[in-house]
Amino acid sequence: METNGGRSTPEQARAALAAVEQIRASGAALSATPWPTWFFAALTLYIGVLPICVGGAVADTEWILPRPAWLGVAVTVVAVQGALQAAAVKTWRERTGVALRLDVLPKRAVVAIVIGLPALMVGAPIAFRATGRPGWLIAASLIGVAVSVACHLAFVRLHRTAPAGPVGAI
Repeated sequence: METNGGRSTPEQARAALAAVEQIRASGAALSATPWPTWFFAALTLYIGVLPICVGGAVADTEWILPRPAWLGVAVTVVAVQGALQAAAVKTWRERTGVALRLDVLPKRAVVAIVIGLPALMVGAPIAFRATGRPGWLIAASLIGVAVSVACHLAFVRLHRTAPAGPVGAI
């Protein structure tokens, strides 16, 4: 990288400003999502934790914690996520006056999520039980988190490009 007597060149300054603008735009896009950010974070955590909890509950032998403890944690995580989902839906309805509509999302994405995430959440613990290798659970958690983030960003993009008003809101 060349400098002009120790100072940035005009091209470097423009590139830096463009990078800052891109970061600002990304922040604005994240704040434009129809789901509250706290719910996105909770959902991502839920998706990341669930395969490990279920894996511990179905393990042949006690793995880190006793089986009943894993089952208790898994049930608690599911119950808390259900309550958070209800709160997010209620908040959205009160804020916008419309119910959340998943039918506006691209069908190929919804079908992939509806089939892929449950297969991942159930398949990884089964593979863990069969092999005893926790890598299956870790991989499922990481893939689930990546899918959650990707879906969140897709919601953001769809929300930002949707027409104004209740019909375009999801």
